[in-house]
Order: sequence, then C-alpha cells, then structure tokens
Amino acid sequence: MSSVSALNSLLSSSTTSASSIDLSSILQAATGASSSGIDVTSAVNAAITAAQAPETAWENQISTLQSQATALQQLQSDTSKLDNDIQALNSITGPLSARTVTSSNSAAVTASAAAGSTPGNHVLVVSNLATTASWTSGVFAASTTALPAGSFTITTGTGATATITTDGTQTVSDVASQINGDNLGLSANVITDANGSRLAIVAKSSGSAANFTVTGDAGFGFAQAATGTNAALTVDGIPISSASNTVTGTIPGVTFNLLSANPGVEVSLGVNPDSTSAASAINQFVTDYNTVISELSSQFTFNGTSEGVLATDSSVRSLQVDLLSSLGYSYTPATGTTTVSNLSALGITANNDGTLSVNSSTLQSVLQNNNSDVQSFFQGAALNGFANSLDQQLTSFTSPSNGAFTVDLKSISSQENDLASNISNFETNYIAPLRTRLQAEYSQAEILLQQLPAEMKQISVELGQNTSTNG
Repeated sequence: MSSVSALNSLLSSSTTSASSIDLSSILQAATGASSSGIDVTSAVNAAITAAQAPETAWENQISTLQSQATALQQLQSDTSKLDNDIQALNSITGPLSARTVTSSNSAAVTASAAAGSTPGNHVLVVSNLATTASWTSGVFAASTTALPAGSFTITTGTGATATITTDGTQTVSDVASQINGDNLGLSANVITDANGSRLAIVAKSSGSAANFTVTGDAGFGFAQAATGTNAALTVDGIPISSASNTVTGTIPGVTFNLLSANPGVEVSLGVNPDSTSAASAINQFVTDYNTVISELSSQFTFNGTSEGVLATDSSVRSLQVDLLSSLGYSYTPATGTTTVSNLSALGITANNDGTLSVNSSTLQSVLQNNNSDVQSFFQGAALNGFANSLDQQLTSFTSPSNGAFTVDLKSISSQENDLASNISNFETNYIAPLRTRLQAEYSQAEILLQQLPAEMKQISVELGQNTSTNG
C-alpha cells in the first residue's frame, strides 16, 4: 500500500475512533500545505483535553462541595461557641451564680465566695492570727561548720518523734537534710546572716496542733522562735478557732482570709451577686449570637449573581428560623411574679437585620436590683428556662454524633469521595488507554506524512514519463 493509501486508511480509522481529533493538520499536510508534519504531542493533548470534559464538571462539583464544607465548618464552630455561652448561663456554678465579697477593712480581712453562695452581710472580729511554730539553733561559723557530737529530739504535736545524732562530722546543712527526710511535717533550712549560720526548723502548718518541741540539744543551742497557735475570731458573734488564717466552713461557700488582728474591731463583709461577671457573660452571648445570625443571613443574600454556597442547605435555613424564633421566648414563674420575663427586660432588643443590641444601663440595673429574676429567666425553676430551650435547639445542629451539621458534613465528604473516585476511574479506564492509542495513531500518521513528499515526487516522475511516452 502506498503512503497516500495508508494515510487515507489511518485518517478514516482515527475519525471513527476519536471524533474529537482535529484532522485538519493532517489533511493540510497531505494536500501540500505549508506544514510539513504533525505536532504529535500537541495533537494528543488537544484530543485528551476534549475527552476530559466530564472530569472538569466533576472537579467543579468538588470545588463547590469544598466551599460548602468550609462555610459549614465555620458556621458549626461559631454555633458551638454560642451554645457554650448559653450552657454557661444555664450552669448553677456559672457566671450568673458568681459572687463577689466586699470588706470594710481589706487590710484586716478579705474574703471570696463560691458560685451560688447565699448573698448576705457578715461581721467579723479577729482577736489574733494563727501562728506557725519554729525553732532555731545557736549560731555557727558557716553552713559547712561541723556540729558538736551529740543529739537532740524533735517531738511533734501528734507525738511523733525523731532523734538527730551527730558524731562531730555532720554540718549544719547535713542536719537540715536529715530533718527534712524524716517526714515530720517540718521544714529545716540554714539561715545565714552577718552573725553566721543557724539551723531553722519551721512547722509546715500553722496552728497549735502543729506546735513541736526540741529537747536534749547538748551544744546545739536550740530556742523556740515562735509558738504555733490558732486564730481566734468571731463571725456574726459566733466564736471560731482556726488552725489557719484561711478560714472555711463557717459560712457555706465563703472563705475568709485573715490578714491582721484587731481585737474588738468589727469588719463588715458583704456577699453579693457578681453583676460584672453576669453582664460579661450575657454580652458574650449577644456577640456570638450576632456572629451566627449574620453568617446565616449572608447565605441568603443575593450578591448580584448568586446567593451563598449554603443557600440550598435546609439545615442552615432551619437554624436561622430557630434562632429568630428563640427571641420570642417568654418566662412565667410557677408561683409569684418576675421582673424578667423576656430578653427585652434585660435591655436586649432585635435589630431589623436579626442581630441583637444591648442597653448596658438597663442590663446593669436589672442585674444589680433583680439578679435572682435574671437567673430564673435563663435557668428556670430547674434548669428549664431560656438557656435550656436554646441549648437544645443548638445541640440538634452541633452534636458531634448526630447533629444536623455533622450529618451534612459527612454527606459532603461522601460526595467528594465519590467524585474523586469517578475522576480516578475515568483517568485509569478511559483517558489512559485513549492517550496510548492516540499517541500511536498520530505517530503513525506523522511517519506517513514524512514519507508523502517522496511518494508524490515519484508519482510526478512517473506521470511525466507516461506523458512523454504517450506524446
């Protein structure tokens, strides 16, 4: 078969097997066009690009799914923050239960109160502070000075004893280490000043029960520096003895810190709701609510060409509806009345765009004057108020096991995996074989085109000879 016939045959088979192949360059070469051959690589790549059209569509779908996943993850994160805020407001140890304590003489007594402590006023009189027992040895030249041979015995308030014996080689530091290793509830240290070095033994706890004695100190010169005594005070007229200057248990949830003794002098302490902490928590709730509602609104806002990537997500729409409807919550106590039945009573109002605004003066006033009503609004009679209602709604979206956002994200991930699998399979089962076949066919066409000029020349010669003979 001549090159012309072979080329015609190849072109015919290529046309039927790959309709996307541009044969114009081959035809031009065959008919004497200026191109002398085929750019095989470019021709194959052009055909493959056309054949990969379905992959482009799949990749675009993946890109859209990734954008949806990113937006949904951000929304899930911000909604979880909002839910954390509302859970804190629903906690009996949270910011609405926080307490602050004021003192009429903070140089004498300060105090702190645990969340939920009963508000009230108390009067303290501190007669004396708790002290810590201590003993010191005589003065030696240095911490490395060898102590005289001998022994002394330490007896604790519980009756435990330890006898320290020296043979004339142990130093002050050695004896301190030995006492610390005896686990007597004592701390031994070497004190060095301008006079020399002394061994100081101090009880680790204050109070009379931690008092101790040192006896039989031949040559060591021990003397008691301080006696362990209990603090003596009255709380609302009730006598209290405490081994520590940190007094707990007298008033439930309240801790007194005794700083100085003033016999006969009263110190007034007031336990009050911490309106600052409560206001901060409520304002944080409003801030995070506004973040979420703004994100949701942006998904349904037409920007001139389209809406947000989550505009068709039913879960997103449901969250927006739930948040907006939650603003209408109303609280009615089972008995009695309340000054805080809705968010408006707290100074929280809705704007036209669905976000919230806070009147700080109103909020501060109601927290200071009707704190229990604020707590009841959020927590109800049994943690069943506004906070619990909104928490249940938000959890239905954010739950890591079966929340609507979790389900959505799993679905998106599954769709991405399916599309990626489609692309991989298409490349393996169709594109790769097609590339191999086209490479071979175009290469063969190129070879035939290279042979074509010689064939044409030979035909011309033969035609010329025939013409000359016939003439």
